[in-house]
Amino acid sequence: MFIYTQGHLISCFLYVLVCHVLQTVTGQVSYNVPEEVKQGTTVGNLAKDLSFSVKDLQSRGFRVVSGSKKQYFSVNTETGALQVSERIDREELCAGAPSCSVNLEVVVNSPLQLYRVNINIIDINDNSPVFPMSYVAINVSESTAPGVRFPLESAHDADIGVNSVKTYKLATNDYFSLDVQTHSDKTVSAELVLQKTLDREKTPRLEFTVTAIDGGSPARTGTVMIKVDVLDINDNAPVFSKSLYKVPVTEHVPIGTTVTRLQARDLDEGLNGEIIYSFISRTPQNILDKFDIDAQSGDVRIKGDIDYEENNAFEIRVQAIDRGQVTMSGHTKLLIEVLDINDNPPDVTVTSLLSPVDENAGKGTVIALMTVSDPDSGKNGAVRVRLAGSSPFKLHSSFQNYYSLILDGVLDRENLTEYNITVIAEDEGSPSMSRNKIIQVQVADVNDNAPRFPSNVEYAYLRENSNVGSVICTLTASDADIMDNAHITYSLLQSNVNGTPISALLKVNSLTGEIVSMQSFNYEEIKTFQFKVQATDSGVSPLSSNVTVNVFILDENDNSPGILAPYSEHGSVNTENIPYSAEAGYFVAKIRAVDADSGYNALLSYHVSEPKGNNLFRIGTSSGEIRTKRRMSDNDLKTHPLVILVCDNGEPSLSATVSIDVVVVESTGDVKTPFRHVPLKEENFSDLNLYLLIAIVSVSVIFLLSLISLIAVKCHRTDSSLGKYSTPMITTHPDGSWSYSKSTQQYDVCFNSDTLKSDVVVFPAPFPPADAELISINGGDTFTRTQTLPNKEKVRN
Repeated sequence: MFIYTQGHLISCFLYVLVCHVLQTVTGQVSYNVPEEVKQGTTVGNLAKDLSFSVKDLQSRGFRVVSGSKKQYFSVNTETGALQVSERIDREELCAGAPSCSVNLEVVVNSPLQLYRVNINIIDINDNSPVFPMSYVAINVSESTAPGVRFPLESAHDADIGVNSVKTYKLATNDYFSLDVQTHSDKTVSAELVLQKTLDREKTPRLEFTVTAIDGGSPARTGTVMIKVDVLDINDNAPVFSKSLYKVPVTEHVPIGTTVTRLQARDLDEGLNGEIIYSFISRTPQNILDKFDIDAQSGDVRIKGDIDYEENNAFEIRVQAIDRGQVTMSGHTKLLIEVLDINDNPPDVTVTSLLSPVDENAGKGTVIALMTVSDPDSGKNGAVRVRLAGSSPFKLHSSFQNYYSLILDGVLDRENLTEYNITVIAEDEGSPSMSRNKIIQVQVADVNDNAPRFPSNVEYAYLRENSNVGSVICTLTASDADIMDNAHITYSLLQSNVNGTPISALLKVNSLTGEIVSMQSFNYEEIKTFQFKVQATDSGVSPLSSNVTVNVFILDENDNSPGILAPYSEHGSVNTENIPYSAEAGYFVAKIRAVDADSGYNALLSYHVSEPKGNNLFRIGTSSGEIRTKRRMSDNDLKTHPLVILVCDNGEPSLSATVSIDVVVVESTGDVKTPFRHVPLKEENFSDLNLYLLIAIVSVSVIFLLSLISLIAVKCHRTDSSLGKYSTPMITTHPDGSWSYSKSTQQYDVCFNSDTLKSDVVVFPAPFPPADAELISINGGDTFTRTQTLPNKEKVRN
């Protein structure tokens, strides 16, 4: 589904008109996609929706640009399909926002075009309601009266709308009911209501669930466990789970280590059921120096150093006392057995090391020799050796406790220049002890990478008539190798440009890659040429790569306008006759001129240079037509010498002049050029006049719509688009002409409204060259199209 700029009918109509005139197609495509769809799911066919041929996608650089950090979508350039490439979680993207969308930009080249793609993420019911806690504990005295309410914290559902929490449900029980309330903001809360008196002797604890249900289809639920404890008096003593605890402890364990946790149980509730743990008052001092007990948790921890050689066992008596008004206690015995440990780690010694190692070294190359030892005996002295992590190396055991480190894979210095190989020696003691040995192995470079240019094709621009020695561009290649293997020299590959060897036109600095001209270039003779540069490293054997450089010559204003026949003879004075009775606007003559340059350098304007202050004749600035300003009077001269100046629009401007003597004759019979006079008014409104009127109105409307649409496009462009693409510009000129320009092409369209005969001239920018047309609308019913200037764009009548 296509949605054009502004989203309403008038804007779409204006936008279509602008696209037709400016020959650019921009728009917005909108898709809907549910969250959590599988990767690879097709959202829509961009090529089809944007009216592109699938076979042109790769050649035109069809690509998708995302403004977000993750690339949620990608384009299959073989089919044109827009596919999901990352997991889409609406709650992660937009949290609780009512609407959620991802904006993409589609960019294509040749010509450069930009499309906006808006993808609406549709919420699905993929989140269950979640209570703040997994369970709620409620203490209720058995004396609590029925009707008392216990509010519950509301469940949270990350989904929105109908997929959020809608109601609560209580599991069946004999004592509580659930009151569900819906508030003005459409949130839902619940309260437990006690229905009948509790009896602890019959039911000391109640457990049931409350379920939150959302409005999805199918609905999802979240459950919280409700634990109701009935309070009672202190009538039970604490009881340990065992009368004797046996715990083994290794010697020299760290201070603070938990040996065991003693647990006693009291059937009473509240303070009556809270237990305090302690050693009995008659506990020996050596036990108090080495152990303590946490009064709340019953954890027995190490307080001092435990040495098997001093004591191999400890017998400790522990008591548990509740916190009732009248305390009650229980007792148990803890027997701690001290275990001997393996307290000597193995040792690794490297006896030989080969470093650095060439990156092209073969499998089986011996890198290092080493020995291992452990002063312990038995299993505590038996050592196993291995390598930590993954690496292109492995260990090989020559004989007992002697090992060699050998190469078992492929080395690549460009990926990793150094390996820190960790050798782990571990004994078989219980617990086992180990020691790590790090062996550093440097990788030596070999010439296995050719120089690489940033791209296969580079573009350079040079103004015509530039001085010999002008820098055209500087090419830079990179080589992933180092030292001599990465030392790059540049050279030109032999080729010809219009029969001339490239070495006669250009030269390249072998060290810097700087390309300079050997001669001056003329845009009118050569507009573009191509050559190749080779980058070669200094390795053994040397490697190289090529880059193609396209050089475009930029036009300079170095050609003056040339006057066309019949006024083209240099130094001659031309004579034109007009009758004394000529009305204002009488056609005298038309000057035609051309300029060999292009663009603004070839945009010509016509002016009356002499006589100064002339008030009898005028000339069309863009048409070159000479007409009378007023009727003749008796005071006017019979011969009027005029000097017409033809100027181009270059910087600096160049010009040419032509001299015409206008002779006033008494009668129209003396006028030799019968076709000169074109009446300003006609009795009947001809078809041609109707066509001209329609053309003028259409051009005016299109011009105004173009301005409005270009302003709208500019306002809606992102900052990145503004940095990358230049904004189109339309400029009006005093003579009634207007010009449209963009980053790589500029067009000047000139309209003359002085007569019934008008010229529409499109002047392109000097680069890149292509075909253009000059279209003349004559006084008759036919249209004449004449090839004049290089340009790719066509002006269609």
